[in-house]
Amino acid sequence: MTFQEFDALRESLSAADFDRPPAFVANAHVTGLSVARALDDHGVPVVALDRSGDGAAPPSDAVDYAGRVTYPLDDQAGFREDVEALAAELDHEPVAFGCMDEWALAFAETEPEGVRLPFADSETLDAVLDKTSLYDRCEELGVPYPETHHLSRTDPDEAADELGFPLVLKPARKREFEEAVGTNVIEVADREEYRDVVEMAEETGIEVMAQEKVPVARGEDQSLASYVPESGDPLAVVGNARVRAPLGYGTSCVVETAENPALRERALSVVEDAGYHGISEAEFVYDRDRGEYVLLDVNTRPWKWISMPVRAGANLPMAAYSDATAGVDSAPDYESQEIQDARWVSLEDYLPLVAGGETGDVLAGADWQALVSGAFEESGDLTTAVYRPSDPAPIAHRLDVEFADRDYYCSC
Repeated sequence: MTFQEFDALRESLSAADFDRPPAFVANAHVTGLSVARALDDHGVPVVALDRSGDGAAPPSDAVDYAGRVTYPLDDQAGFREDVEALAAELDHEPVAFGCMDEWALAFAETEPEGVRLPFADSETLDAVLDKTSLYDRCEELGVPYPETHHLSRTDPDEAADELGFPLVLKPARKREFEEAVGTNVIEVADREEYRDVVEMAEETGIEVMAQEKVPVARGEDQSLASYVPESGDPLAVVGNARVRAPLGYGTSCVVETAENPALRERALSVVEDAGYHGISEAEFVYDRDRGEYVLLDVNTRPWKWISMPVRAGANLPMAAYSDATAGVDSAPDYESQEIQDARWVSLEDYLPLVAGGETGDVLAGADWQALVSGAFEESGDLTTAVYRPSDPAPIAHRLDVEFADRDYYCSC
């Protein structure tokens, strides 16, 4: 699918003949591609929206149309106008899937007319995404979290004295911090580095917190991937981030299902106590000193490895879509399957680690044969982030972007 400028996309949608509500998926990179594929498996039309055509999703066979809209962090009102204009061209109200914080929050905060939102309102999202309120809720519920000092409540020097060095500095809301410094967490080794970051945050008006550097057990990180409906039972799968790139703290590149009922219960208690409904990922790490899992963050949106729970039998995007379109005769219903074992790999992130000797290969020879042949798509427990022989354009597009040295930023 060709990535279109806004006016061309609008014209294309005016001529489109969808027999059911389409999905508006934004942004259109790895997560957006995974959401598109999950919905396309059930016949849902997908419109991929982004500020750039260099993401992985636009050329996918799972995407019906793709094009440019105003980036919400540049102009939120302009974003709303664009989305409303596109929705007005359709015969059915689209269902919105925000695949990064700024896109999910933009949908929630602007509430575009004629668009179905399969998640809680912006006030509820803020209560979960803001780590100050998140950790306050953990304290009330008895859910373990890292020792944290909110610098809006505590003198920065006293916080540093209490925690010692090294420590980490995190924003209360990570996306604005990422825009300012290019990351959502900074490890500081001494007081001079610490003061530099604190002063930067004060100058830019970003609320930050000082947090202990958790002695993490590498390869033991676990997250609850879930869809919580407004009423009824949640659909949830625990995933273990077995390998990250960079190792220990980077982006997930191998994730597999895990059994952890206690972690599931704790994650759902936080999400449900906040009154949140929708797709979310609650991220935990295993603290070696405490001997237990501690909650780091909750993402109130789809995330990079959402294809893993889909492969396991929990199609979270489809569950959200089905609830959002309840009562629409032409919209497909969805019932989850029995949860099975599943594994997910991002070859783009994993291969350099193995080739560079930074980690041993956790995949078996049979896994590589299945990947190369494409047999993994039809059988077995393995799935991928981008690479799929049945839908080759996304990985080919990613190679083209990389070889041309074009810059596409996405924290996934």
